[in-house]
Amino acid sequence: MILLPLVAFAFAWSMGAHYTGACMGMPYATGSIRLRPALALMAAMTFIGALLFSHRVLVHVGHGIVGGGLGAGAATAVIGVAFLLTTIFTQLRIPTSTIQILVFCLIGAAARLGLAVDWHAVLGLAALWVAAPAIACGLGYALTRGLDLVPALREGGGLKLVARGLVAVGAAASLAMGANDVSNATAVFLAVHLTGPLLAGGLGGLGLALGVLTWGRPLLERVAFDVVRMDRTMATAAQLAQACVVLAAVGFGDFTSMNQALIGAMAGAGLARGRQTIQARTIAGILRGWAIGPAAGFLATYLAVWLLGGG
Repeated sequence: MILLPLVAFAFAWSMGAHYTGACMGMPYATGSIRLRPALALMAAMTFIGALLFSHRVLVHVGHGIVGGGLGAGAATAVIGVAFLLTTIFTQLRIPTSTIQILVFCLIGAAARLGLAVDWHAVLGLAALWVAAPAIACGLGYALTRGLDLVPALREGGGLKLVARGLVAVGAAASLAMGANDVSNATAVFLAVHLTGPLLAGGLGGLGLALGVLTWGRPLLERVAFDVVRMDRTMATAAQLAQACVVLAAVGFGDFTSMNQALIGAMAGAGLARGRQTIQARTIAGILRGWAIGPAAGFLATYLAVWLLGGG
């Protein structure tokens, strides 16, 4: 049983690094905040979100996807595979959806063990995963156009105000990430009756924060500089759209992809200024990562449980 908390903590650490771009990429890209303060602010807000606002999502993931006894061994395989895949994507500097990887890892373990899967819950999550980037895209477009109607925001003191607002929005996105994504690593604690949601959120939040601080720079720079050319107005609109979409999902006890919400919002902000602002080749690579991650999670977890003697 001791191996499960260690692997879960490692997964949380990997996720913290993976989502730096999704949370603080826009403030950093526009020069609204420097690298170290960006990572420090994100680490603090992520921990608070995980500790205080993740409980409904933890319960949903821990008890609402796979029925029956998952067992500590299979749970360790699920988290181990998700950790490995997330780390590979982070090393390759490709934003992916750890949420989708985790869910398909759970399904892979359930398939091998013959456990029931709540397909109604999975389909509901899938619908949310499809809808969230589209909603974020529309919201990013609308917010960019709306902010463009305020000329004062593009001058002197207005620019400083936008910069401060963008940092605040990045902090809100970091809070949302902690509440939304800690369940990927520690919801299995509830499934195997290891801890309650408060301790699961706190331990996972600590891992997320350490990941941000120790290995957060690569994805921060990838999202900040390689996906879309952003000015501060566009960046504020994109980050705010993402935070709104993710926090709305968390409020209903659901979880969605931080990266997908941000990429959708960034695309919407880019479209508000013309298609030439979007780096199509980079986005195509990200879409491939989103397709490969869940399939790899299912197959690798199925094989891992089989090798461990499950089923």
